[in-house]
Amino acid sequence: MLRRLYDWVISHAEQPYAVWLMGAISFAESSFLPLPPDVLLVPMMLAQRQRAIWYATVATVTSVVGGYLGYAIGHFLYQSVGLFLIEHFWTVAKFEHAKELFAANAFWLIVAKGLTPIPYKIVTILCGVMDYDLLKFTVASVLARGVRFYVEAVLLYFYGEQVRDFIEKRLVWVTSGLFVALVVLFAMTKFV
Repeated sequence: MLRRLYDWVISHAEQPYAVWLMGAISFAESSFLPLPPDVLLVPMMLAQRQRAIWYATVATVTSVVGGYLGYAIGHFLYQSVGLFLIEHFWTVAKFEHAKELFAANAFWLIVAKGLTPIPYKIVTILCGVMDYDLLKFTVASVLARGVRFYVEAVLLYFYGEQVRDFIEKRLVWVTSGLFVALVVLFAMTKFV
């Protein structure tokens, strides 16, 4: 079953609509969706390595634009939508603590969180709540998300065949490891 799912994702990653779907996921992940765009981005880059830079560009742009929605949620809708998202993806106490740290380290907090698969939406909402300068927010978001997605693109462009061979030979182990890593990351952001 896992092999069929993998083959299905790879076959859809080669379709013209895949870039739109990945862009939509990247947009939504920056503001409200708990699914990182990498679940489709990496297979797309593996399926069509020559387009890896284009895919990274789409992921970066849509992620930054989605970050504006997260910013707006924090700025205009924190008491309703923003608080709901914080309670479901983190904790209010940690969010309040992050607000204290934010004042001194805002730019680098955005960059650090944007480079990781840890929920970037928390940072975008926080920026809106704190009324962080939109230009600085944009620069930090482009830097963080761009570095993340372009590093993936370059690595998969040059090492894509080896990565694909490794994944296909050890599919159960790789997917199990990724699942465990996602659960651990989610638990860390929720409880640590």
